[in-house]
Amino acid sequence: MDFRISPAVLEQFPAISLGVIVVSNMDNAIPQTEITTLLRMAEQGVRNHLNPETFKEHPHLAAMQEIHRSFGSNPNKYPPSIQALIKRILKGSSLPEINPLVDLYNIISLRSIVCVGAEDTDRCIGDLELTKAIGNEPFTPLGETKNDAPIPGELVYRDSEGIICRRLNWREGDRTKITEQTKNAVVVIEGFPPFTGEALNTALNALAELIRKYCKAETRIEVLTKEHASCLIR
Repeated sequence: MDFRISPAVLEQFPAISLGVIVVSNMDNAIPQTEITTLLRMAEQGVRNHLNPETFKEHPHLAAMQEIHRSFGSNPNKYPPSIQALIKRILKGSSLPEINPLVDLYNIISLRSIVCVGAEDTDRCIGDLELTKAIGNEPFTPLGETKNDAPIPGELVYRDSEGIICRRLNWREGDRTKITEQTKNAVVVIEGFPPFTGEALNTALNALAELIRKYCKAETRIEVLTKEHASCLIR
């Protein structure tokens, strides 16, 4: 199974870097209090450094909003994942504990102010791709049962069966979600300028270390760019 960035996406965003962590033989079933502590610390870091009135002006968030607008999506109505997490925290809420892998990538997402997501590769069908939607592909949002097809031209992650994440990083699909039963996964950290290559590598290595420690998993890191647009993930 390959994971790739489509030529159409690379043409529009030639400076994109996708950080990829291939996770194998994971134990994602045991809740761990240390992970919860790290998550609460990351939330407090957000509260200490960002203002509820101006947080969208953070360079990473401002750039992500422009990317969403570029494919016709309103980032205030359909916010990038990191924007939604930060808004919730600055309103006074704590993030729910989902499962170890999701909690760990949320920690790194908050620390780095960057979008991070993951898919259960045993639930994926065929190759994975970051591409532009045709507009008629099937997509069932996380926790729902009804189809919610993408708009033509929006950035999506997909496999051979359909869309697995809509509006680049807005809404995860239900079919390939990470659960406590997940053993094998691919984690993606989205590196769009001004999020630098150095920052991406730091986030990748920090997250891979956490996954090895708390999920007892094997990890392999790849970085997809215009020059290296695909990698093997299973």
